[in-house]
Amino acid sequence: MGEKEKGSDKLETNGKKKVIVGMSGGVDSSVAAILLMEKGYEVEGLFMRNWDSSINNDILGNPNLDHLICPQEEDYNDAKKVCEKLNIPLHRIDFIQEYWDDVFEYFLSELRQGRTPNPDIFCNKYIKFDAFVKEAKKLGADYIATGHYAKLEDGLLMRAKDESKDQTYFLSQVSKEQFKNVLFPLSDILKSEVRQIALQHDLITANKKDSTGICFIGERNFKNFLKNYLPSQKGKIVDIETKEVLGEHNGLMYYTIGQRRGLEIGGTKKRLFAVGKDLKKNILYVQEGEDNSYLYSDSCIVSNLNFNGDERPKECMAKFRYRDQDHPVTITYLSDNKICVHYQNGKAITPGQACVLYLETRCLGGGIIEEVQKNGKKLWYLL
Repeated sequence: MGEKEKGSDKLETNGKKKVIVGMSGGVDSSVAAILLMEKGYEVEGLFMRNWDSSINNDILGNPNLDHLICPQEEDYNDAKKVCEKLNIPLHRIDFIQEYWDDVFEYFLSELRQGRTPNPDIFCNKYIKFDAFVKEAKKLGADYIATGHYAKLEDGLLMRAKDESKDQTYFLSQVSKEQFKNVLFPLSDILKSEVRQIALQHDLITANKKDSTGICFIGERNFKNFLKNYLPSQKGKIVDIETKEVLGEHNGLMYYTIGQRRGLEIGGTKKRLFAVGKDLKKNILYVQEGEDNSYLYSDSCIVSNLNFNGDERPKECMAKFRYRDQDHPVTITYLSDNKICVHYQNGKAITPGQACVLYLETRCLGGGIIEEVQKNGKKLWYLL
């Protein structure tokens, strides 16, 4: 692929440069293709299938087993209809093995350790901006494009105009090198405008519901889904202060720090929240009250760092969950691949989650939380 011009996604560039668009069968990628065509690019679609329920033993917790057509094939059919409507070619590729090896195995490994992984982040790193790019090159791509709500300016990752849909959090592990020759056509457009454009072009995806659930897998009954791959082991639910046994859990991997739903314990004055896990003793610790002190920390150790630029600020903002607010933080650089992030009254910040750093509208990158601390001491989240 050729060198990408400087600027914000450079959608003004045309000259019949070829763009391979990741067509998901959703409205965002459909409109991304339209916007590129309107700018004069030669556009082709590439649909990737990354999950096969029969091959991957996806039986328990799968609501689609009785469907005549699986959701992936429905998405492919929708992508095909969109491309036919736009009169552009659609290619297809399977990355089932790559997804299992690079994303799903990581997901399972983190759960075994009692952590809270985000597979979407590594799906972007290893599949959408690695395996997909390699396939696009085979098709003669000058650029690749996706329907992400994000922006690139001079190769640097920026928040999208539609802040409610901004997906830079999920792109935080993608390297600056991987962002070369990438276009984000939806960088300066609102989701409402996207649907309006799709309606104007009479696309089948115009009113299609946004995908939810695990990246490329979809909606599942989480507990039952995990039983396909991880044996559940029942254990005690214990009050972390009184050490009283309050009930029984079905497996520590089903619970996240700060979780209150699904504990299935009654008889307490206030709601109970998961506040810690003892992996060796197979104990889930809980405590009453949404504001109990056990949920709060003031720093965390972050490793597996990816910075997609040269900035290494000592003060910036951080996001610990996708829908989380931005937290003002100060950073201590411990090594090239480890930092300590300091904040005030962080609630339910948990090992395995991503810590994503921002400097105004610029997404600097991020890493994975290894340890959560309070007053300089490791918390009891994972014992």
